[in-house]
Amino acid sequence: MKPFLSIPNLFENRPHKSLPGPKENDVDRNATQYLIVGGSAAGMAAAHTIRSHDPMAPVTVLTDETDKPYFRPMIPFVVSGKKKSQDMAMEGCGPYVGKDIFVKTDSRVVSVDTDSHRVFLENNQVFNYGKILFATGSRPFIPPDIKGTESNGVFALRTLAHARKMNARAAQTQHAVLLGGGLLNLKAAFALLERGIKVTLVVYSPQVLSQLMDAEDAVLIRNALDDAGLEIRTGTAAVEIESDNSGVRGIVLDDHTKISCQMVCIGKGVRPNVEFLENSKIKLEKGIVADIHTACSQSDTFAAGDVAVTHDPVSGKPVMTALWTNAVEMGRCAGLNMAGLPTAYAGTFGILNATQIANMPFVSMGLVHTKDLDCEIFRSGGQGSFRKMVFSSDGRHLIGMVLIGDISNAGLYRHVIQGKKLVEKFKHHIIGHNLHWGHFIK
Repeated sequence: MKPFLSIPNLFENRPHKSLPGPKENDVDRNATQYLIVGGSAAGMAAAHTIRSHDPMAPVTVLTDETDKPYFRPMIPFVVSGKKKSQDMAMEGCGPYVGKDIFVKTDSRVVSVDTDSHRVFLENNQVFNYGKILFATGSRPFIPPDIKGTESNGVFALRTLAHARKMNARAAQTQHAVLLGGGLLNLKAAFALLERGIKVTLVVYSPQVLSQLMDAEDAVLIRNALDDAGLEIRTGTAAVEIESDNSGVRGIVLDDHTKISCQMVCIGKGVRPNVEFLENSKIKLEKGIVADIHTACSQSDTFAAGDVAVTHDPVSGKPVMTALWTNAVEMGRCAGLNMAGLPTAYAGTFGILNATQIANMPFVSMGLVHTKDLDCEIFRSGGQGSFRKMVFSSDGRHLIGMVLIGDISNAGLYRHVIQGKKLVEKFKHHIIGHNLHWGHFIK
């Protein structure tokens, strides 16, 4: 599905005050018109958008990782052995040409002074900026009540460095236990299964992908996971990871069951990276609060990606999500605004996922948990496919959907949901799964 932005066709450049920038070969440049903190999806999308519309002003990206920007969704392929680290690189791929954008790796920002337009790095360097984007993303949440999470062989697959270490550990692993039934953990599970490693998924919820769909909607996916050989234990949680000199040797569950294993991967959600802003004037509400133009509470500051608190276009409530596609979309919007091209961000769905698990493609979008929701629900399906369409209580708006197996028309449905379109004239086409663009023309 193509990202959707509320971007006008014509823009008018705003004048900006240029800062003195060092020469292209000066790796110690410390002044830049555009400074981007974070080198993943949102940060690099913003950097390349800025460069497209402002070809002269310096653009600098600071990333605390040792690797240059890469495609994070691909890191499970490093675990499976299908790809190498160099295959992940953004530079030279699609819009990420890397031209005239200075990326400084191993550069962790520890504080920001928005009054003086300066950032301070862990290595005592100081950067001056004209405009700044915070795209610092999120980090894995490691439950503090699980003992032994520091053991060798325990991972939370989030970075390329994690993937390399996990790949190395897999060579001495016969059985891996993954904690959490979210999307990234499922992808990690299949990467390990492809290497012939036995995998057990331990999920506290009664089902996998509980954040993306109701239990009765996940039957096809659960069957596909079972058929693929993934062992799943639901309704239980880990309390301790046991280890010896060689690292992980087993895990203890809350029902006192012990599972022998040589690897544990924790996928229990993420937390936004905002600690460096706690003493700043930037407004925080768990993440960084951003307005409809991705601007923060201080002038010349913007936020995008996992770290940004934006709005859900369906519910209107504040929301943060850790999805690559959302981050790219928001980063592009931030880049346009930073370059002086006023652009409204269309909003971030609280739930928006389109992927494939165990050869079963699915899309989950909008309001899909309907147990206590005042709404109209239409479910249908056949051999190898399932559809759930969720309409508002008055039936006039499509507010959510789950497609499994047959995911055709997903982009159209997103257009309808995000645009809050009245659906009376073509509602039966949505229910019948034969909607097309011509219905909008009519």
